[in-house]
Amino acid sequence: MRWQARQIITELLAESDPASEWTRQQLRALFEAHPDNPEHVLLEHLTATTELANADNGAIPEMARPQAVAVPEPVPFTRRSRNRIEAILADKMLMTAFQPIRRLPEGHVIGVEALTRFVSDDGASADHWFSEAESVGLGTDLELAALHRALTAAQAVPEHMFIALNLTPATCADPRIPGLLDHSQLAMDRIVIDLNGPIPFDQYGALTAALAPLRQRGLRIAVNGAGVGFTSMDQVLELHPDIIKLDRSFIAGIESSQGQRLRAAAMNELAHYIDAALGAQGVETQEELDAVTGLGMVAAQGYLLGRPSVHPLDWNAWIRSESETPATGPISLLG
Repeated sequence: MRWQARQIITELLAESDPASEWTRQQLRALFEAHPDNPEHVLLEHLTATTELANADNGAIPEMARPQAVAVPEPVPFTRRSRNRIEAILADKMLMTAFQPIRRLPEGHVIGVEALTRFVSDDGASADHWFSEAESVGLGTDLELAALHRALTAAQAVPEHMFIALNLTPATCADPRIPGLLDHSQLAMDRIVIDLNGPIPFDQYGALTAALAPLRQRGLRIAVNGAGVGFTSMDQVLELHPDIIKLDRSFIAGIESSQGQRLRAAAMNELAHYIDAALGAQGVETQEELDAVTGLGMVAAQGYLLGRPSVHPLDWNAWIRSESETPATGPISLLG
């Protein structure tokens, strides 16, 4: 976390917008006072920025106020929420943790999932922040900021690993996505877009059209198959994902549930039918790992296999601990 916090501070201080000069001065003073604790500096800076956004005191320097978009906001709570999210966006108060994804049955690390962490003093989960941003019309902006931070952090991930990035279907269709991915300079075949959330049937055409050029260049798509039913299964067939993932709600206790094992076998058949890989998320016990391996799943992640970490040394340790010879290119889940 210290490495990413220091990186965020460096980026903020390098900006030259005159409107934010006052806040940069405050951040610089904080950093000079606590050079060995950048996490504390960011938290203090975020708190001060949010207080300025919520304040109504004319003595506050105008240049210090975040530049809010003019929209009707009659409810005070909504205004506070919008100010909180705008403070996060303005000061880039996001970090990225990576969680290892291992190939089965060998156990080698073949990729990582990017998970957003927020510099916040209230302990709110990432899901809470994204839900709050969506409620005030800033959901896509926050997702794009998190994507940018993850792509930057991914430069430190070993080159033969793929990077799984969580995005909602609406954000995937945003025209800024291709530019962000290209600017990252990551090879497109190292990138997996993990579609997060339901996909309305009337959006499938726009979604597939937006992703098609990227998929032709090697980008892969993952979907959550835990809730696949008769209607959504047709939609999965239409989207034709490269990876189907079964989450913790599907995996918990699978070793002792005949019903869950039968559903997993059916999902495995569906994956084979569309030439997709089937993976497990949220594996927490050896019994669950043995079960998903026996059912033919080709990849897994979870606390048993490696917890999320913001530290590059951990990311590289996942490779060194395997005593394996790194591959020369991105590892496929299918071969």
